[in-house]
Amino acid sequence: MTTSDLQHRPPPSPAAPVCRVAVVGGGANVEHDVSLASAAAVREALAVTHDVLALTIGRDGTWSVDGTALSFAEAVALVATCDVLLPAVHGPHGEDGTLAALADLAGVACVGSGVRAGAIGMDKWVTKLVATAVGVAVADGLLVRGVAEASDDPRLPAVVKPVASGSSHGVRRVDTLAELGEAVAAALELDDRVLVEEVVTGREIDVAVLRRADGTTVVSPPLEIGHAGAVFDTATKYDGSARFVVPAVLDPADADRLAADARTVVDALGCEGVARVDFFLTTDGPVLNEVNTMPGLTAHSQVPRMFAAAGMSYPALVAELVAEARVRHASRTS
Repeated sequence: MTTSDLQHRPPPSPAAPVCRVAVVGGGANVEHDVSLASAAAVREALAVTHDVLALTIGRDGTWSVDGTALSFAEAVALVATCDVLLPAVHGPHGEDGTLAALADLAGVACVGSGVRAGAIGMDKWVTKLVATAVGVAVADGLLVRGVAEASDDPRLPAVVKPVASGSSHGVRRVDTLAELGEAVAAALELDDRVLVEEVVTGREIDVAVLRRADGTTVVSPPLEIGHAGAVFDTATKYDGSARFVVPAVLDPADADRLAADARTVVDALGCEGVARVDFFLTTDGPVLNEVNTMPGLTAHSQVPRMFAAAGMSYPALVAELVAEARVRHASRTS
């Protein structure tokens, strides 16, 4: 299916009776604030057509509803009263399949990828292995667990990043051995494994893949990221200096290859809902950077921008995610 098909199809009708959705935000990780923003936007978009329950996970892992603290057992009991769990929690203890597992055990439909795809997609090293196995190019990289290991086989210049973290936390370009040691040490504060990757020169292009409730899959128009930094780091992502162009101006052959590679990786990982696939477009073709199985979900985030360019409004996108989760859950429990 092409993105133009989105412009000629109505958004999914609200379920009858009204669908009750638990939207979880926050999270016990460094992406806590970003997750709060995604959850708030999603709740507002759904509130018109759905019964929304707002749950928050604190930085310390505690749960609350409307500011009232909950025990974990109470939180799970509330989730179990809902038709769908929408885990707008980016990063570890959320996007990595943790909340999908909770929904699975509670017998509730869950928006987005399941336990397996969430865990694999969050692990950048394993994602690279999967991508390589299905013929999608990745940057050459080294997996390390300590500064000494990285220093024993220096590959400079390089990009250092935690294996399982998001929003570019801990990501840094390094050009010297001293910088390498500092960057690896900093990344190890966020994860116990670190990737040291070759620097890839190319345009930064994102593509989103959406599973729809009718069983079809849609690939979004490509989005290009323009920024002045050595890498698209956390500060650049959220300080307003980055420039997003959607649809990206691409040669048709490059656009087709990006869409095909995005679909191939998402299919191989087993992603559901919507996933954002980030590439570098080099002179030799696309090189996979990473996959986000629960990408930013405010109306101004990259994925909603991409589908807006294809004619799908933000409320329609969020409602589609909920509808797809319900259909998928029903098909697996019937």
